[in-house]
Amino acid sequence: MDNLNYCTDCKGNTEVILDHTTGDSICSQCGLVLEDHFIDERSEWRTFADNDDDEDPNRVGAASDPLLTCGNLSTIVSYKTSGGGGGAKSEGMGINWRTHSLINPDRALTKGFEAIASMADGLSIVQPVKIRANEIYKNVVEQKSCKGRNLNVILAACLFIACRESKSPRTLKEICSVADRVSRKELNRTIETIKKHLEIGTGTLHASELVRRFCSHLGMKNQAMKAVQEAVENSEEIDIRRNPKSILAAIIYIVAQLSNEKIPLRDIAMVAEVAEETIKKAYRDIHPHASRLIPNWYAKEEDIHKLCQPSICGAKQSNIKQISVSAQA
Repeated sequence: MDNLNYCTDCKGNTEVILDHTTGDSICSQCGLVLEDHFIDERSEWRTFADNDDDEDPNRVGAASDPLLTCGNLSTIVSYKTSGGGGGAKSEGMGINWRTHSLINPDRALTKGFEAIASMADGLSIVQPVKIRANEIYKNVVEQKSCKGRNLNVILAACLFIACRESKSPRTLKEICSVADRVSRKELNRTIETIKKHLEIGTGTLHASELVRRFCSHLGMKNQAMKAVQEAVENSEEIDIRRNPKSILAAIIYIVAQLSNEKIPLRDIAMVAEVAEETIKKAYRDIHPHASRLIPNWYAKEEDIHKLCQPSICGAKQSNIKQISVSAQA
């Protein structure tokens, strides 16, 4: 494991080698030992050679977790009968499994952390956000702020808040899709409860925070994605009283019309989790300001003026429906 550090002999930042055998931090240029007694916090492999089973005797434990009392270390006793078979408890030996929670006081937290990690992996959420969600969950458990609520809802709410804090938000629908039997209404209530008791302020959701993820799901190119980003930032200077996701969806629709690759409105509605009719209403509000929103380097003024008029667009949609109905008749 290499990193950069300041060396007093080289008089500058040099590449430092961490010797995990001796615990020394060594300068790769002059060999000076910059720091000793380095603590390796990674998982540690151990060999249990006296294991009678045919299984691999090598074991590895999880890396230490500062949020846990025991640092994620615990001891579990394996019972064996006099004949060498496993699974049976001999008289006078072993422990009472009802007291296992006393041996491992972090059992509840560990299970919660594992569930949060599973949900985060389903949404491709990065490690720092998982750690923050674990911190929020630990505070909830210690303060008993959500006593009596469903555990899955609490864990999902912690992950939602952590995502909002890290400026990589996920929608309620996305969180519910990876949480087991959690409704959006119940999740929203739990989120507000946690924010109130822990005094957490997640701020207002901005459409700019969703641009990269939505555009990536739609397969938009980098130039179009950059144009959407600038247009969303410009829209903050205009009083458009619409939901951030609706505004973003309408801007994506406008940029898609100005590009060579046309994206169907239904695809935008599916990714943004906004109804097509809602996008049309937001489009009508944004259309008069399109020349101020779309950057000049992406589209010319005359091309922007040629955009589909909101009334014409709605008429086209209604005509399509009428044709399909008459065809079925």
